[in-house]
Amino acid sequence: MKVYPVILCGGVGKRLWPASRSARPKQFLQLLGLQSLFQETVRRVGDNNLFGKPLCIGNESHRFVIAEQLRQAGVSAEIVLEPKRRDSAPALCAGCLLSQSAGSDAIVLAMPADHHIGNTDGFTETVKSGLDAAAEGYLVTFGARPHRPSTAYGYIAPGEPVRGEAHRVLSFVEKPDEESAREFIAQSYLWNTGNFLLRADHFIEELNVNVPAMVSAMRDSVAGASRDANFLHLEPEAFGRSPTASIDYAVMEHTQRAAVVEASFDWSDIGNWSAVLDKTDKDGQGNALSGDIRVIDCSNNYIRSERGIVGAIGIENLIVVANRDAVLVAPHTRVEDVKHLVQLLEIEGRIEIDDHPISFRPWGSYEVIDSGDRFQVKRISVAPGGRLSLQSHKHRSEHWVVVRGKAQVQIDGAEREVLPNEAVYIPLGAVHRLENREDAILELIEVQSGDYLGEDDIERYEDVYGRL
Repeated sequence: MKVYPVILCGGVGKRLWPASRSARPKQFLQLLGLQSLFQETVRRVGDNNLFGKPLCIGNESHRFVIAEQLRQAGVSAEIVLEPKRRDSAPALCAGCLLSQSAGSDAIVLAMPADHHIGNTDGFTETVKSGLDAAAEGYLVTFGARPHRPSTAYGYIAPGEPVRGEAHRVLSFVEKPDEESAREFIAQSYLWNTGNFLLRADHFIEELNVNVPAMVSAMRDSVAGASRDANFLHLEPEAFGRSPTASIDYAVMEHTQRAAVVEASFDWSDIGNWSAVLDKTDKDGQGNALSGDIRVIDCSNNYIRSERGIVGAIGIENLIVVANRDAVLVAPHTRVEDVKHLVQLLEIEGRIEIDDHPISFRPWGSYEVIDSGDRFQVKRISVAPGGRLSLQSHKHRSEHWVVVRGKAQVQIDGAEREVLPNEAVYIPLGAVHRLENREDAILELIEVQSGDYLGEDDIERYEDVYGRL
């Protein structure tokens, strides 16, 4: 019996600011090692005997990050793009409709891309434990055994057995206060992990009872989807008609088919910086350090530096996150309030809540390293075989200095090779292109000068990635 993974990767993760931002949210960050949470998720379903080809549903703005991280992870997957955010229920509805190409009774495994699961074998065994119940018509969720009275998670009250190791769900409980959480643990409640195993047709049936407008909109959006390169773009007008709702709110809290299997794996939704601290290796004083960090007489801290050295003396029980352009300092007890800080920055219109210093493109990435009145400096990395679009700018000229690799540069029809420590000038309005034909990364420094330096000052004439 094949299981078809639908990986939901459209979240934002505001409580992990300043590392997590709209342009590059937490699922695409290396928070717990060399792999991102998204890469951990797609690798979790690598058993080809059990799992079919994953289907990753994410936002249009993250398409190149998704594609690049799949390439790095060595995983082949279908990438489905949402034109806007509509929460998890519309995404899973689209995933179920698309998975029915394998049969109307296809069994779908819905997986958030931003969770950490420490035991892949245990996850696989849990999926197998829920298969019979899912095939029989139950909408199965996985419940993790609580190891503390957390107020950050929802809880599930399990009832009588229904099939194999699956138990009927008596109720779902939203995030409780600490006293209620202690009572739930005493009554053997489980944490709601947000992973679901279900038949595609049964989920659509239940969704059609509770939110028929969502099913109608998603059917039209899937039917009108268009494909280019490696991406399937859901039709935007129909998608926009769909109500916004989570899977729990739209279906699981209303259905009589809900069942739960106790998880045989260690689980965390990595919902805040304390959760990251909990899952990160620590030194003898309880400090979790990521990056170039030096500490003296410090204990029980999470300190992260994305660039540059961070020194700490005599601090304890703090979260310190130093990004390239923003720094967060907060006690453990206030990590849930990071979302309020983000709301404040949103009101002020600060770009640091959305933009990330590193931007990914299908050909590689760039990082803004300095900017000011009429100038901007970028570090550009072009992957082997990467080829920027043939383009021009109305408001800026550019200077390129190659620092590593070999660049093929085309300017107004003339092509030349540019080696390390050589420079080339692109005048205002010149039609130009940059290409890396080598087997190694091409790196260069770009200095832009002009009266407007926005990314929308690009007129494309040719593009191998379909961005015209």
